[in-house]
Amino acid sequence: MDGAGRDGAGAQEEPRSGRLVHRKTVLRAALAATAAVPVALIGGPALARTFVAGGTAPGLTPPCDDGDDPTPEQIEGPYFKPDSPERTNLLEPGLPGTRLTVTGYVFGRACLPLSGVLLDFWQADTNGAYDNTGFRLRGHQFTDSRGSFALTTIVPGLYPGRTRHLHVKVQAPHRPVLTTQLYFPNEPRNNTDTIFDPRLLMTVRDGGGGREAAFDFVLDVPQDPGPGPSSPENTWTPGTAYRAGDWVTYAARAYVCLQPHTSRPGWEPPAVPALWQAA
Repeated sequence: MDGAGRDGAGAQEEPRSGRLVHRKTVLRAALAATAAVPVALIGGPALARTFVAGGTAPGLTPPCDDGDDPTPEQIEGPYFKPDSPERTNLLEPGLPGTRLTVTGYVFGRACLPLSGVLLDFWQADTNGAYDNTGFRLRGHQFTDSRGSFALTTIVPGLYPGRTRHLHVKVQAPHRPVLTTQLYFPNEPRNNTDTIFDPRLLMTVRDGGGGREAAFDFVLDVPQDPGPGPSSPENTWTPGTAYRAGDWVTYAARAYVCLQPHTSRPGWEPPAVPALWQAA
């Protein structure tokens, strides 16, 4: 086992209004819309609050919001090793297991993205074993200029006493280290693992020949939110080829694209619910 005891109870988030566009919604939409480098998930790094599985928006991952609580800490466990290699892909030739991609963003307390943040991941292999002599399934990376990260790995296995999980250390430049763990929804052992915290659930779906997950970290980093979002009220434009997962704003609301299409007049997000889902 990685350890015993629980670091805080998992409290569910209070419902949010669907009518107002908050700073986090506009900033996240702008980040997703300006993603320049494709990653494993369609449309760029996923935002965990908008990563829809089975048509239902996730309700447990802590949102980035003005003044909201940061991502909870959890114990390190006995298997952490310093000096892991810098890499975003932990796959190796002959490594068994189901492919897993994890993407997301790292935000500060004012919901502004943080670049240059260190994320150090380690995990068990498909048989539930950690590599304590080398660096298999271990690696660190840094968020890009948009505060995004992307990890390619495998779904970790189970071992006695624990549910399925990933370990991670997250550190903004010149700030303290957040040590925590990420969990998978609908795992039977989530109900019996004394360390499990539902606030640390990733949103996960099948896709890309494996599984695709997302999680947004919120670090306890003070930020000046400024006078307000500077994104234009309408980022939706006709004649644009949108992909599933793309984000736009229209009439002071944010929308996520449900299926690929090329926009045209009359297909504005509020008018075509088959193409766009309001945030």
